[in-house]
Amino acid sequence: MVKTDTPLINLQGVVKKYPIGIDDFYQALNGVDASVDEGEFVAIMGPSGSGKSTLMHIMGALDTPTQGKQFFKGKDIASYSEDQLAEIRNKEIGFVFQFFNLLPRVTVFKNVERPMLYGGIPANERKKRVMDALSIVNIADKAENLSNHISGGQIQRVAIARALIMDPSIILADEPTGNLDTKTAHEIMNILTGLNNKGRTIVIITHEEDIANFAKRKIKIVDGKIVSDTKNNKN
Repeated sequence: MVKTDTPLINLQGVVKKYPIGIDDFYQALNGVDASVDEGEFVAIMGPSGSGKSTLMHIMGALDTPTQGKQFFKGKDIASYSEDQLAEIRNKEIGFVFQFFNLLPRVTVFKNVERPMLYGGIPANERKKRVMDALSIVNIADKAENLSNHISGGQIQRVAIARALIMDPSIILADEPTGNLDTKTAHEIMNILTGLNNKGRTIVIITHEEDIANFAKRKIKIVDGKIVSDTKNNKN
């Protein structure tokens, strides 16, 4: 990946409203300005209902702003069609979710392989990529296990491998350690740190300070507004 001066993600004046009745709405984001540069490791923090997950969904092109501009690699994608956004999500963004989103009665290999099936990648290339990705997260020996026959920490490693499989520009992880014990959570964060040290851009959502401390930058959001954006002094 060639690094440029253009932010990978740039949000300008982003407002997000959700209708909750005929004449009423809930405002999740209120004029958010935020950007993420290539190679950054950012933690987005905030209490429940603060808007942090909505912010990540817009960063990941899973949702669009009600108002404001949404740039990805310098292109304003706020008015992109669903097909155009789907292509960005498949090729440019790797997602890791708190509840994993793996198919339970399908092998680890096939779960990691799935994004490539939509990209028209040949079978021999798919096999190499899957095993390389599983090796990065130290779980290649579980390739033929069903994903509901491995531990929670192993499942999250599979989710990270799947997020890596299309060689995305950025990994977005929403509460990636929320269902894990402390030891396993720190193991997962060490994997993400290692990926960032090799140049991978990573943004995580978390409400846990010790998890946010793995990142190099913290964005705090309250009531749909960013209240602080600081470098992490521990890095």
